[in-house]
Amino acid sequence: ETLAAVLVRLLSEQEQTLALAESCTGGFLADQITNVPGASKVFVAGYVTYSNEEKIRALGVSRESIERFGAVSEQVATEMAEGLRTRTGVTHGIATTGIAGPGGGSEEKPVGTAFLGLSSENQPARWEKFFFPSDRETFKQLVAQRAFDLLRKRLL
Repeated sequence: ETLAAVLVRLLSEQEQTLALAESCTGGFLADQITNVPGASKVFVAGYVTYSNEEKIRALGVSRESIERFGAVSEQVATEMAEGLRTRTGVTHGIATTGIAGPGGGSEEKPVGTAFLGLSSENQPARWEKFFFPSDRETFKQLVAQRAFDLLRKRLL
């Protein structure tokens, strides 16, 4: 059973719903979830908010947070997840933001840096930072695994 299948099963058993806001993963998480039979019972929406403007427009991320902390930050990942959940009315919202490379990194945030945000009904939002230096495809797979595992732990 894949991690995506485990999530769909757990969400279904608990009658909960999920939405995704993806930046660095470009829809990869939504693809993995929708590959699972029964996903339509629990998966409500998936946004690919690749640009900063779209993070602001679609998810309500504050321009100040992006300017002050950068799009790849705990603040923006958390705001993405919270904005997503409140706009879609789901039980859980997951957000991904990161630097897949090969360019775009800095000393403070090198290529391979990723932040995940998780917003759940009646629970404090949380975020996690990861470092996965790899090619773009592997980076997306690793970020997806960690994002799904973050929610899996919350559901258990």
